[in-house]
Amino acid sequence: MVSVEVAWARVLGNPVSVDAWVPTLDPREVEAAGNPVLPLVSALRAEVSGPVHTGLTSQDVLDSALMLLAREVLTRVSADLERVAVALARLADEHRASVMAGRTLTQFAVPITFGLKAARWLVGVLDALDELDVVSRNLPVQCGGAAGTLARVESDPVAAASAFADHLGLVWPGMPWHTYRAPVTRLGDAVVRVCDALGVMAADLLTLGRPEIGEVREGAVAGRGGSSTMPHKRNPVLSVLVNSAALQAPQLGAQLHLCSARAVDERPDGAWHAEWPALRSLLELAVVAASQAAELVEGLEVHADVMARRAAEAAGELLAERGGGTDPATYLGAAEVFVDDVLKRWESR
Repeated sequence: MVSVEVAWARVLGNPVSVDAWVPTLDPREVEAAGNPVLPLVSALRAEVSGPVHTGLTSQDVLDSALMLLAREVLTRVSADLERVAVALARLADEHRASVMAGRTLTQFAVPITFGLKAARWLVGVLDALDELDVVSRNLPVQCGGAAGTLARVESDPVAAASAFADHLGLVWPGMPWHTYRAPVTRLGDAVVRVCDALGVMAADLLTLGRPEIGEVREGAVAGRGGSSTMPHKRNPVLSVLVNSAALQAPQLGAQLHLCSARAVDERPDGAWHAEWPALRSLLELAVVAASQAAELVEGLEVHADVMARRAAEAAGELLAERGGGTDPATYLGAAEVFVDDVLKRWESR
């Protein structure tokens, strides 16, 4: 919020600099104002001379600040998703011929390869990366004044808003979006998509890592995965936490849409306020889950021998569709072609 206020002050011709200043806001004053911007502006005006905040409203500052935070989050999430993609591409290539049992509705279906499974996970990650890139490049500044008209800006209001966006490295969308919350829901949807993609992978790994299946296992890290009562356990903590994030994210995204649908008048009476904790929680989930997912797949242990043995033992069921047989590796269809196509997409980025 300080960065936003400084950028606007410079648009107003005030070369303010508060690089070393860290404001302390009284929570009672924040509650009295209904948001943290008013006490921040009061503190800033006591700190510097010249025009500050003139022509803006609290929603301009907070919305723009949230977009700045979102930009940092998307940068970090994208970097970790790139790590996930690198690891998944390696697994897809290394295990393109690692036969395993395919499962549908929890039961044996037909043979697949672990490389194909990794390639499917990779597609979800690549789609999420593409969506994050589009959203990140179009994060908008909020600039509208009291009711979205920029009435108090004495110079050219549109030029001022555009300059404001340039100072912050955001996009001027052409008009204020106080009650048009698509920028927030679009951001939220992209972040939920990230958690969806990582959640599918984590849930699959939790199943495949069960001791009675034992086809994969999280890499061992000292001090991680222990039990408070059972000394034999090495819990798949990273998969559990990524799966947890995926289970929480959709409802937070839905909350953003609910708030968007109630963004009434020229500035909302509570819907905007209900947006902040949902968006913050969603961004926090994505940052942590992407980092955990990167560590998870980079250290994943794949037991291809267990996969092959189980597929051979279940050959009667896995090959029933074609009328029988004993070698699951002879019934893989276009699995390797699909792996190649996904890897080509990854390599062309």
